[in-house]
Amino acid sequence: MDLVENPTSGSDAVALPRPFLKWFAEKGWSPRAHQLELLARAQAGQNMLLIAPTGAGKTLAGFMPSLTDLVMRGKIPPGSAFTGIHTLYISPLKALTVDIERNLMKPVTEMGLAVTVENRTGDTPQSKRQRQKLNPPDILLTTPEQVSLLLANKEAERFFKDLKYVVLDELHSLVTSKRGHLLSLALGRLRRLAPGMQTIGLSATVADPMDLQRWLVPQGEHPAPPAGLVHVTGGAAPDITILDTENRIPWGGHVSAYAIPDVYREIKRHATTLIFVNTRFQAEFLFQALWTINDDNLPIALHHGSLDAGQRRKVEAAMSENKLRAVVATSTLDMGIDWGDIDLVLHIGAPKGASRLAQRIGRANHRMDEPSKAILVPGNRFEVMECQAALDANYLGAQDTPPVGEGALDVLAQHVLGMACAEPFDPLELYDEIISASPYAGLSWEMFERIVDFVATGGYALRAYERYAKIRKTEEGRWRVSNPQVALQYRLNLGTIVEATELSVRLVKRNAKGAVGRGGMTLGKVEEQFLEQLVPGDTFLFAGKVLRFETIRENECLVSNTYSTDPMIPTYAGAKFPLTTYLADQVRAMLADPERWKVLPDQVRDWLAIQQERSILPRRDELLIETFPRGKRFFMIAYCFEGRLAHQTLGMLLTRRLERAGGRPLGFVATDYSLAVYGLNDMGAMIADGSLSLSDLFDEDMLGDDLETWLAESYLLKRTFRNCAVISGLIERRHPGKEKTGRQVTVSTDLIYDVLRSHEPDHVLLEATRRDAATGLLDIGRLGDMLARIKGHITHRALDRVSPLAVPIMLEIGRETVPGEAQDVVLAEAADELIAEAMG
Repeated sequence: MDLVENPTSGSDAVALPRPFLKWFAEKGWSPRAHQLELLARAQAGQNMLLIAPTGAGKTLAGFMPSLTDLVMRGKIPPGSAFTGIHTLYISPLKALTVDIERNLMKPVTEMGLAVTVENRTGDTPQSKRQRQKLNPPDILLTTPEQVSLLLANKEAERFFKDLKYVVLDELHSLVTSKRGHLLSLALGRLRRLAPGMQTIGLSATVADPMDLQRWLVPQGEHPAPPAGLVHVTGGAAPDITILDTENRIPWGGHVSAYAIPDVYREIKRHATTLIFVNTRFQAEFLFQALWTINDDNLPIALHHGSLDAGQRRKVEAAMSENKLRAVVATSTLDMGIDWGDIDLVLHIGAPKGASRLAQRIGRANHRMDEPSKAILVPGNRFEVMECQAALDANYLGAQDTPPVGEGALDVLAQHVLGMACAEPFDPLELYDEIISASPYAGLSWEMFERIVDFVATGGYALRAYERYAKIRKTEEGRWRVSNPQVALQYRLNLGTIVEATELSVRLVKRNAKGAVGRGGMTLGKVEEQFLEQLVPGDTFLFAGKVLRFETIRENECLVSNTYSTDPMIPTYAGAKFPLTTYLADQVRAMLADPERWKVLPDQVRDWLAIQQERSILPRRDELLIETFPRGKRFFMIAYCFEGRLAHQTLGMLLTRRLERAGGRPLGFVATDYSLAVYGLNDMGAMIADGSLSLSDLFDEDMLGDDLETWLAESYLLKRTFRNCAVISGLIERRHPGKEKTGRQVTVSTDLIYDVLRSHEPDHVLLEATRRDAATGLLDIGRLGDMLARIKGHITHRALDRVSPLAVPIMLEIGRETVPGEAQDVVLAEAADELIAEAMG
């Protein structure tokens, strides 16, 4: 094969085969400098990370080292010895692997390269998967779960022995999740099977590149040098604006119903519009609202994760063929798919993160040299400021992707079992392999031994039961699977995605002794994530009733009627993504600096100015607390700006403390921006006379005993334990020819949870559960950082009525919503009355 040397800036000469040069010339293109630099450094043996904006040709750059190497290798003659796969491409989305196959085959075919490319996902027929093991393609496009499945096979060493490159697409979205932890462990095994393997990571949005550079190479006792970095800057600056509307921007709410006519007008003005929302409910609401006013009969489609896969594929195909004028989508279309004809991205609601916004607006044009056009449509007045902060961050190039974090223990247990399914393992060798994975670099030998013991016995409290003995020790000191059935069950249950469930809400009666029965009518279904945070006696609003939470039995939430008219725990508002720390800080900074209000709409500036006149605006480094009476209740509003997860946890803990202090709290409500606690006693007067100390109320020690007591009473840990039990393999959902219902899984895990809490409270899976709750549903780390930051910086304002800044969260108290579906069903009179009162 003829090679032509191409000098590149900042790298040695790069060897590019003639078919590539001919192909580029025929297209009238030239390889971009970053593509050639990546190729040169990969050919020199480096692991590489490419960070480049959407449309910069990342995917082609990622495959160029593989394709040039395969061209130089040439076609393998018939009758040769078995050759394993050459390149593994791993993406977070099944749809992306299909799209990449289509896009990659185009240049391969046009250049006439003797290279075979296939995809392998959960949708791939079993016959094709078997054939791939016997006759592997040169390039296999797949997902993290499929890599682990292939590794948990006796033929893994043979299949991967010739692996030269692993290309990891959208790397930033993989590494921070449990899927990323599983993938990091798989890379550790791949490096053992193919010691010369190189990694190439591709990413558009990264806050800390070094995090990913380390993730791509072996860590452990003797870490390898970080992967090389090619960072592409420049390209056309995006054209981002906030919707200019004559309609009144709501004080509260999230679905941006006020802007539907404006959204439809923009769809008509553009060829193809991609409309992003943050939740599936918002997607359904907006889609229906647009069709209601679609007098021009424009082809508008819907795309989200709850839709049938076939339906999603049809929408994607219609989009790629330019048959649609608009698609309303959730995060299912955040990444990768190349649709160059989208000329507008509309973002409904605040993006909740600067990096998420950059990712989404990159879907427009998908060409580096042409500006992506995006319009942000805030759902309420706080979201106007958040949208402005995200817009500013985008022009500054600021990123807020989360750090990689520590590897999950339940994922580690799953991997240990998978490695035993492949072949008997030596514990010392496997430990060294595991700590080579970045998230597990700090794993102690003692914790590793506890995980192996858990896989072997289920732990001390469960070791008497044969079904938990998944692996056994051989005479040589290696660990093997107990029987072939274990390996079959592992393959059926592999993965880290546990579907969110809903519980039926059943109305029951309490007898004279306070016990509850089982009969009664079902009122509907509520997301389990909401219910698991309640403790018996809490009241909440659902189906037009104030209900008393009694207990959770299996997959049912039992409630009784209560005579109270005040729900203690109204539903939580906001989108499913919590506000990032970066954007929260920028909103605080904007509030505190009137000079930055100039870019805001008049009605938002007026709102902030009147707040300054009636109360104060919080400084960037302080916590503002407002107290005021309204009706027969007294309110305390805390403007924390730490995201709804941290605020929910804070609300649960504050109400406990206020109860002890005599505040007689009735409940609280949380949004991304603030927290409202309300009760029967005047908390403002208690602060004034010294009977309630704000510094004590917001002391960091609430994350100690108060947190432990609440967790012991709530169902949150029990539900988190269920997910850990499923991922770790302790409980199996799927069996040959059948699948356990959510109810059956819940019954099994609830029983085990109760046994372990009573007899083995330090069980490794309970530790995994506590870690998950702290970093996920509770956001304890972020709450702890906030409590430390505000120490000595709490400002209290005692008011005689609601303040302008408090109106948005006060409106949440009056909402009737199904948890998890933040419907804007606010009574207009109540809203107008509140606004009139606040604005005077």
